[in-house]
Amino acid sequence: MAEAYVTNRRQFLATASLNAVAARGVLGSPTDRPSVLFILADEWRAQATGYNADPNARTPVLDRLAGESVNFQNAVSGTPVCCPYRASLLTGQYPLTNGVFINDVELKPKGVTWGESFARAGYQTGYIGKWHVYGSPDGQYGRRLAYIPPEKRFGFAYWKACECSHEYNHSLYYQDNDPTPRYWPGYDAMAQTDDACAFIERQAKARDAYSLVLSLGPPHFPYATAPAKHRALYEGRPIQLRPNVPPEHRAEAIEILRGYYAHIAALDDCLERLLGTLERTGTAENTIVVFTSDHGDMMRSQGLTTKLYPWDESVRVPFLVRYPRRFGKKTRAAASPLNSPDILPTLLGLCGLAIPDGVEGTDFSRAADGHGDANGRGALLSLPVPITEARKFGFAEYRGLRTGRYTYARSIAGPWLLYDNRQDPYQIHNLCGQSKHRDTQSRLDRDLNAMLKERKDEFLPAREYVSRAGLGHYREVNVPVGQVKSPWGDWESTMAPELAK
Repeated sequence: MAEAYVTNRRQFLATASLNAVAARGVLGSPTDRPSVLFILADEWRAQATGYNADPNARTPVLDRLAGESVNFQNAVSGTPVCCPYRASLLTGQYPLTNGVFINDVELKPKGVTWGESFARAGYQTGYIGKWHVYGSPDGQYGRRLAYIPPEKRFGFAYWKACECSHEYNHSLYYQDNDPTPRYWPGYDAMAQTDDACAFIERQAKARDAYSLVLSLGPPHFPYATAPAKHRALYEGRPIQLRPNVPPEHRAEAIEILRGYYAHIAALDDCLERLLGTLERTGTAENTIVVFTSDHGDMMRSQGLTTKLYPWDESVRVPFLVRYPRRFGKKTRAAASPLNSPDILPTLLGLCGLAIPDGVEGTDFSRAADGHGDANGRGALLSLPVPITEARKFGFAEYRGLRTGRYTYARSIAGPWLLYDNRQDPYQIHNLCGQSKHRDTQSRLDRDLNAMLKERKDEFLPAREYVSRAGLGHYREVNVPVGQVKSPWGDWESTMAPELAK
């Protein structure tokens, strides 16, 4: 079935608009079907919000949204890397299934994707911003600024996107089927937000249900490029660091975080315009608004930089779902450890749409309704192939679980990390191997093994996955392996021998 789908993908895309017209007559008007506005930030960790008591974050609009939303407070990015997250978002599959387990691998879906699912149901589909699943087969980022052909947009009809650019003030994009490069005026997140607002207004006038993804580049580095008025908020301002930032990295972390929080303040302004447009058009009541991020960023917590790791600064992401017609406008916490592959089936479930064959994620729509946890074992954490910074710091491939209370991880060398996140929210005290926590570790290890078996994840050495996929020439898997020690842990014990060669 999957093979036939790939063969017929071009035909499906060519007839999607006809299917959408026919579906309107069957599925009813937008009054009956909710629209979906999916707001995706890049590298915004869960902790960096006012509603999570970060004293540095200026997020009044996001905080108000949280006060009207279901808050999946244990949501994670199970493979905290840009491309693997996006491939999981679009397919509802784990990285070793969809094939995108490192950056810049081209997504070649073996099933029905996000845009196609909504298009088949009669929704108007749109994508604005960073895409990052067209891939660069040269392994050297060669297609990051390339035109993306229609068949590689997987069902998104309205299109103003770029594969990957972090030039926020000179940001390239392509519009629909025009291969001519264009540039967003000014700070790209603001211009992309304006475009999203115009899209919402058009759909409101046409009374069409839509599924729009607004994929923003910030607060991902470079950090000193937010608008001047937002940078001014943090110039010279004291920054309160998390206790797990080692003393020797504090000055660097403060400087980075000033730019990071400036980007966040700018995106909060963008959110105000989006929510205001929904209210002004009278469509807020029946629009599912999701605010989330592809992963977090260590920002020198644990002495580390960027993402890739199983610590909360890297894997935990904000995940707010506002749907007034169904949930009302009172905040509610959902403890379910929602993971990246769970997003597509959950949104399809909230919209009353069929979940395609091949989707591996869990539908948490009932959990959003307050009907318990659909997966009590936790969310799978997985880095099949360490890349870039993970290699520089000497990390091995790992698998793990993030539950409502615990983080447990095994490197390929054996048991590695165990944190009680309730007692130790900054993950400073590694309990792995301690006798009084043996039962907890054994239970989590059994649950992890069961989940790996379900996923058909053999937990092989990284070189096996790289070799099978023919990715040995990729820049990010050839970064020299180094070793940096942190006060909070000894990374030497986590290095796989084959990576150290």
